[in-house]
Amino acid sequence: MPRSTRRYADLEDLRKQATALRREGLSLRQIRDRLHIDNNELLNRLVKGEPLPEWTKRPNAKDDLRARARELRQQGMTYDQIQMELGCSKSSISLWVRDLPKPERGRSREEAAEIARKGWEVRLRLREGERKETKANATSEIGTLTDRELFVLGIGLYWAEGTKDKPHARRERVTFVNSDPGMIQTFLAWLDLLGVERDRLAYHVMIHESADVTAAERYWADLVRADLAHFGKTTIKRHKPKTVRKNTGEAYRGCLVIHVRRSAELYRRIEGWWCGIVGAASAPDLRNRA
Repeated sequence: MPRSTRRYADLEDLRKQATALRREGLSLRQIRDRLHIDNNELLNRLVKGEPLPEWTKRPNAKDDLRARARELRQQGMTYDQIQMELGCSKSSISLWVRDLPKPERGRSREEAAEIARKGWEVRLRLREGERKETKANATSEIGTLTDRELFVLGIGLYWAEGTKDKPHARRERVTFVNSDPGMIQTFLAWLDLLGVERDRLAYHVMIHESADVTAAERYWADLVRADLAHFGKTTIKRHKPKTVRKNTGEAYRGCLVIHVRRSAELYRRIEGWWCGIVGAASAPDLRNRA
């Protein structure tokens, strides 16, 4: 028998074996192991056209939505209407119902646009709910902080947002600048943990000229529980011509600058602590970090 004919016969025999195993309910992995087939492309060709065994079909959380979307499509609804009804994306709806006939257009472009807008509003509400739920769950995962955890957190916080000493410009002093109230509160809690007295702290505000400077100064003073009279002079940022700023409105309060007086020694310790964290995090055996 010619070699090509023999190879064809072998392939047909292999196809029959693979098909029989598929009909017995075996998965592709089981067939591969049973017949010792290492080529996945060949394996897929051998069982092409054979339905998946029921037990290998993974449950799909969107099956109910898909079935409902098809039902609504068959009733003549458009993608926009289905989206407004179910709150799912148009791309998913298109995938689920693309084999069904397209309904006749029965509304103006303005009406269709309004339906689309309402559908998008539903989607945004769902996203916002998911966002809030994720944040709430993540918040509960933190729980309470130990002194050790706050200590390490504060070092990383300062090294990310605080001023650094440079070889060409020695600035061995602790200065922290941020616009996030949570960052400011956490940094102050860290200083309290280190035993830094509040009378060693000096504050001043940095803010754009178009903002409500007085309200911002009062806000930061209340946040850190300090007398506004003891704040340093506010730094006003002037605008360049044709500058379009997005950090505007009542929520914009600029940045608060916190200086720690007589802090050269503290700065050196912070730099050393950070070097220790980097060394521990990059150790070959991370299981021994504790």
